[in-house]
Amino acid sequence: MKKTSLMAIGSFIAIALALIAADHLEAPAVGGTTADITDFYAFEGADQNNTVFVASVQGLLPPGTDATFDENVLLEINIDNDGDLIEDLIVQAIPRDGIMYFFGPYTPSTTGLNSTIDENAQFTGQVDISTGENALTTTTDGISYFAGLREDPFFFDFNQFNAVVAGEAPNGFNNPGNDDFDNTNVLSVVIEIPNNLLGSTFPHPAGTGVQVFNAWLEAKRQQ
Repeated sequence: MKKTSLMAIGSFIAIALALIAADHLEAPAVGGTTADITDFYAFEGADQNNTVFVASVQGLLPPGTDATFDENVLLEINIDNDGDLIEDLIVQAIPRDGIMYFFGPYTPSTTGLNSTIDENAQFTGQVDISTGENALTTTTDGISYFAGLREDPFFFDFNQFNAVVAGEAPNGFNNPGNDDFDNTNVLSVVIEIPNNLLGSTFPHPAGTGVQVFNAWLEAKRQQ
């Protein structure tokens, strides 16, 4: 195992299997950096036996921006199979020389803020980072991969939100509102994984009868 010291500097927790989480404004020490998480999505794939994870960083990029992932930032998807909010499996993605390398899902040797990359993990893959409109994808051992620049899917009328909070919009939000994230881009990593590789599930805490697992994203910078 190659040990690399990485520390988490941004995260957002989510309950899968069908959930969207957005976070475009991180804490001052992280916001606007190459480790700034914008969105984390987890949802059922077109094949209902798969789950798709989308991890995005570096929001508000203008059209035409180069897809430049930071080689010192590891994106780590954490999966909790028993509801204790401690990762049982991880999926890691890190860029090198225009290629995004993936490791997992596999059981981590350590949990929490610090991580190592096991280059001998059972499931590994890679994909060329897409720099234009065409999406370059690969599939290895049933797991599909993408990494590159994409239009920000998040919709938010930020100016109207501020007006509502300030009490300056007695009629509330507009319908339709203005998408202040329109024509901006993010750097996205997309992984579609067969559910049989994601471990077990547990009953939804709200008692809905649905089986779930917890998933969250961390951006970890090499120390």
